[in-house]
Amino acid sequence: MDALPAQPLVSGDQLGQLLRSTRKRLKLNQAAIGSKLNLSQNRVSYLELHPDELSFKQLLTWCSALGLDLKLGARGAPADRPRTTEW
Repeated sequence: MDALPAQPLVSGDQLGQLLRSTRKRLKLNQAAIGSKLNLSQNRVSYLELHPDELSFKQLLTWCSALGLDLKLGARGAPADRPRTTEW
């Protein structure tokens, strides 16, 4: 299966769509991902529609369960370019 390209997220709705589409791409139903997250199917459904209510810890766990990386960087910076740090 091809890896998803990195994409900027600027809204909660985009995050919900990404979590849902990745889950479906992996052929996982809401109950299956819920068991990995220790959440009910109803709660997974709700959070996919209201991702702004995810805690940061839940988001990290959800990304891990779907094989997604969460990366932050300056807007407009190349996403996958190696960065060097000046000390």
